[in-house]
Amino acid sequence: MEGKTLEDAEIDLLLEDLLEMYGYDFSDYARASLKRRMNRLFQLDRFPSFAEFRFKLRSDPEYLRRFVAEVSVNVTEMFRDPLFYRTLREEVLPVLATHPLIRIWHAGCATGEEVYSMAIMLKEANLLHKSLLYATDINPNALSKLKTGIFSATPMRQYSDNYRMSGGKLDFSSYYTAHYDRVKFHDLLGQKIIASTHNLVSDSSFNEFQLILCRNVLIYFNKELQDRALELFDQSLESLGFLALGAKETVRFSSIAKKYRQLENKEKIWRKIV
Repeated sequence: MEGKTLEDAEIDLLLEDLLEMYGYDFSDYARASLKRRMNRLFQLDRFPSFAEFRFKLRSDPEYLRRFVAEVSVNVTEMFRDPLFYRTLREEVLPVLATHPLIRIWHAGCATGEEVYSMAIMLKEANLLHKSLLYATDINPNALSKLKTGIFSATPMRQYSDNYRMSGGKLDFSSYYTAHYDRVKFHDLLGQKIIASTHNLVSDSSFNEFQLILCRNVLIYFNKELQDRALELFDQSLESLGFLALGAKETVRFSSIAKKYRQLENKEKIWRKIV
């Protein structure tokens, strides 16, 4: 039955299974994107029927991990949107420097390229030693990669350009050791990273932070789930703390909007004012 795609009713059934059996709630994800990724997996693994796909998902924990890894979004890069990072470097880190302990939460961090970007900036600002970087994602496979600090060497030239445009002054390659087609970032950068699974849909706040970054995750949620995630961030952010979102994301039109003021340069960074 090559070429078959999942019907809406079949996707609904799978989403109910995932919630009832495993506690994964994808029901409020943007439907078109979710459907596209589920169909891609269905066809990639060559299931002859929806029934076999469903059985595999219900009965094989290892396949569940694969499903979550494939369906959740893991697109990220280092120093993505360099002007955003320049703003963090020049306007946010000097404020964070006034705290005796800096707690930063990267929510939906995928494989952690942005977490390592932050660790590099904190080191250059002489703040890494008093910082904790909480890196969370729904996908345990992505977090496993983050913990190794090992990434593909292919995009390093682009990452080096991003780093330089963000205000970086050093040789970007000084932060990693290259070995064939992989690079390993220095252990010093990973020592302050605490990686853990966390579901923005169902899990609660677990600490209080001065900076929360959740970039290019909310665009995959519908309005209700976006509001729920923003409420969670608000509960987790100290007064006068900073919330950073992706280029196409905003706190406007949300229930927390009145409590936040966007930085004047219009990067997608808001400060909690109450």
